[in-house]
Parts: sequence; C-alpha cells; structure tokens
Amino acid sequence: MAGYFITGTDTEVGKTVATCALLGALVNSGHRVVGMKPVASGCNRSPAGELENEDVLAHAVASNVQAERALRNPYAFEPPISPHLAATAAGVTLDLDLLCDRYTQLAEIADVVLVEGAGGWLAPLDDSRTMADLAAALGLPVILVVGLRLGCLNHAMLTVKAIRDSGLALTGWIANCVDPGMAARDANLTYLDTHILAPRLGLIPYLSADKRFEFNQEQIFGFLPEMLIK
Repeated sequence: MAGYFITGTDTEVGKTVATCALLGALVNSGHRVVGMKPVASGCNRSPAGELENEDVLAHAVASNVQAERALRNPYAFEPPISPHLAATAAGVTLDLDLLCDRYTQLAEIADVVLVEGAGGWLAPLDDSRTMADLAAALGLPVILVVGLRLGCLNHAMLTVKAIRDSGLALTGWIANCVDPGMAARDANLTYLDTHILAPRLGLIPYLSADKRFEFNQEQIFGFLPEMLIK
C-alpha cells in the first residue's frame, strides 16, 4: 500500500486535475486506487440535500475503488471560504485523529490513496494547525503541484522549503500550465527542474475550466508512475 499527500503552491493551481491524472494513470497500470479530500469547502447541495464537492466527485470518477463518501470526504462545508473559517461557522472542530482513521480505512482497500489538501501547504485547519500538520499526522510523502504563472518560482521554492522543514519527504512535483500566456515558461521550468531537488513527475498542458479533466495521462507523465507504488 502507498499513500501520498497532494499539495499546491496556492489555491487554484490544479491539485484536483493532477490528482485525477495520477489516479487515472495508476488505474491504467492495473492498481486499485482511491482519492481522498479530507476537508472541502465550497460544496453544493444535491437534490437530496447532501453537500457535494466537485473535487470529490472528480476523484470518484478517476478512482476504481468504491468507498463511502464519509471516508473519502469526512468534512464538507457549503461556504466557498477557507475550510477553517467554514468549519468555525458550522461549529465544527476538525479532528485529525478522525481524518487519520478514515485514511487508514481507505488504505486497507486500495493499493494507493491520494490525499488532496485544500489550498496551499500552510492553509489553516484552525488557529494553530495547518494542512502541513495533517500531512504530518498521516505520515505521508508529498507531491507538489506548481501552478506555472508569474510568481511561481518564489511560491514553489518557499513551499519546497516548508515541506522539507516539516520532515516529510518530497516525492516529486507536477507542473501545471495555468496561465496560457505566461512569459518565459520554459525558462521558469528549467529553473524549477534545477532547484527543486525532487523529480518532475509531469507537465499538465493548459486546460480551460470547462475542459480541465480532458487530458491524456501519458501526455502529462510520459510514463506510468510505477515509482509511486511501494
């Protein structure tokens, strides 16, 4: 069994697209995989009155292990605000022990569990804990998604340092072309390839919002990510 924590250099950098691409590639290589979104805000009400998150729904489509939503998405909130604010507004305290237990249950039925964080590495869970604390509690190596746009070099290197300082392993990173008009994109990629001391796992081409899941895993990765199976 293997598990990875997917984080990003910011919000809206393509963590869900990267997670789904990895899930699909692992499914295609014959593994049992499932995605987990421990905390999600910005959820919609289903006709039945249940809170549904589009990232969680995308994970379900890309995964081949069926699991209860309570395991895949233990905390769901309606307001499209930071999860710690949404939890506070709902009178909920995010329980790391509960999240670790739900992860363990998923890990018992899958070869690989990909856990997608919310926001960036230090996005808060409450006044004292962040997504980094969740990753540490799970004890998972990290995959970083870098949104290629102006400012990404600083954001990427700060996040890499924060991950290293946490004591967790950085397995690799994925570049996502979120800005189709980014100047000197290739030069930025070269800098990141040189300075992030972990392999670049893939490059996601620019995908418009309405086509963000219309990708080819082989085009992104160039290989089936067997290195992610321990």
